[in-house]
Amino acid sequence: MRLEQIVLRQIRMPLVHFFETSFGRTSSRDIVLVEVRAGGLSGWGEVTAGENPFYNEEWTESAWMILRDYAAPRVLGGYELSGADATAPRFAHIRGHRMATGGLEAAVWDLEARMAGKPLYQHIGGGARLEIPCGVSIGIQESVAQLLEKIELELAAGYQRIKMKIKPGWDVDVIRQVRERFPSARLMADANSAYTLADTDHLKKLDEFFLMMIEQPLGHDDIIDHAVLQSKLDTPICLDECIRSARHAEQAILLRACGIINIKLGRVGGFREAKRVHDAALAAGIPVWCGGMLEAGIGRAHNVALSTLPGFTLPGDVSASKRYWARDIIVPPVETTPWGTIKVREAAGFGYEIDHDFLRSIAVREETLG
Repeated sequence: MRLEQIVLRQIRMPLVHFFETSFGRTSSRDIVLVEVRAGGLSGWGEVTAGENPFYNEEWTESAWMILRDYAAPRVLGGYELSGADATAPRFAHIRGHRMATGGLEAAVWDLEARMAGKPLYQHIGGGARLEIPCGVSIGIQESVAQLLEKIELELAAGYQRIKMKIKPGWDVDVIRQVRERFPSARLMADANSAYTLADTDHLKKLDEFFLMMIEQPLGHDDIIDHAVLQSKLDTPICLDECIRSARHAEQAILLRACGIINIKLGRVGGFREAKRVHDAALAAGIPVWCGGMLEAGIGRAHNVALSTLPGFTLPGDVSASKRYWARDIIVPPVETTPWGTIKVREAAGFGYEIDHDFLRSIAVREETLG
């Protein structure tokens, strides 16, 4: 396969409601999209980096530069790719920046699936389930009353798991009130690295609420301290930011640093490495689920495909488009069933159509390479 052109687009989309975590509040998204062209077909990918280097070292501007100046030249210029699986190794000497290169890699997988006339989920080896169980991620709210109201709405919509963002000062007492209001709901807490080992006794208090998991409570690049903390908690730790490769997953499992792993397509650099992380966890009996990064429709559709792999046994952050966007960039938008699932679509590639008119209306820059 020879890629003929790569088109980079940056779009700007306002969220229907702000989303707040321990490192800030987001009200709109600047997203880089990657279109790869060959043989009269296009494959699409989405870069999941945020607007600032807070979740990891990447952000919108860095992703654009890495793609334009480093990643794209390594797969253009007549270079023959043996297949989509051979894309990621072309970027191996680009240190970090997995979200940037992962957006391009995912687009090549989508293109190859379209060339084969197959749904993307089949092309990556998925299909263990054709309805994806969905959870939601709820950011830090202005008040506990507002949080309780949002949870009630999401449970009424059928979502099977509620993830709440926490930080020091917004944790134990808040979750206590949530558990009292919703005694049987499947709940989890996501700290986005807001704590240290010095907070162990405080985090231990969360055990009384029977949470499914506590996600990434300690350092974004730490595995060892998480192993120490997990030995003192009854609640399973889920690792997110610090798992950037299958090797990291293997190390975390060996050290018993977690009981669950969150796989984000961009964080690990695309489908090739995501499948390797999945396989390592599956072999060790560690459940995985698909995390979200406030994706627009392309990234959301890729997450649906990823979630059909057999190890994704827990509800992921793969929710309906309307939770985030007044209008999405794909048609139809991603929708959930009344029982909190997303049905996998059988069309070739990621399964949805691009809303080109809307895409053009929200694009803030575009560049064609090759």
